[in-house]
Amino acid sequence: MSNLASQEHQNSSTQDTLPVVFRLSPLIRLTLLSLYGALTVPLPFLTQLNAASVSPLLLWIGIGLGAIALYAALSERVVLDADAIQVTYPAWVPKLFRRGWSLPWAEITALKPRSTGQGGLVYYFVSRSGQAYLLPMRVAGFARLVKLVQERTEIDTTDVRPLAQPWMYLILLGLTLFLLAIDAWTIGLAISHT
Repeated sequence: MSNLASQEHQNSSTQDTLPVVFRLSPLIRLTLLSLYGALTVPLPFLTQLNAASVSPLLLWIGIGLGAIALYAALSERVVLDADAIQVTYPAWVPKLFRRGWSLPWAEITALKPRSTGQGGLVYYFVSRSGQAYLLPMRVAGFARLVKLVQERTEIDTTDVRPLAQPWMYLILLGLTLFLLAIDAWTIGLAISHT
């Protein structure tokens, strides 16, 4: 009897917290947007310095469009409600560019690991129809997401860990900031020679 009462309490506490929205980790967003800027912003200045055939204005337009596309990809949201888990994007992101998905809890039969080319592990939800849906692993609050998935599906998620640890992104952010400093020096030289 006490097990039934604790299970009802667990289910009611989960229902009280749903729906829950998980967004991409701010550290990951900042790192990837900064890296994009560090890799692309010097290009128009360098083409102007080298008198390249590509117009700096055309490069600025391309960089701007690329930044919008990257920001759209990084605006992924994972929504957990009483009925399903969903991956969605804001309304301004075209469906052709980034498509989300929705999977009812009742359709989930397993959570299967797959190794990546770099030796890490990613996890896929397997539906009753056999389709696989990638478990979003770069969200802020990943441990809470996994806990809620376990509560809704009764699949053991104790061994599920994020693909990349925060320290990896901190190192990448540090290197990106170093690259931005070199960019500022390069751009300064390019401007002084024009």
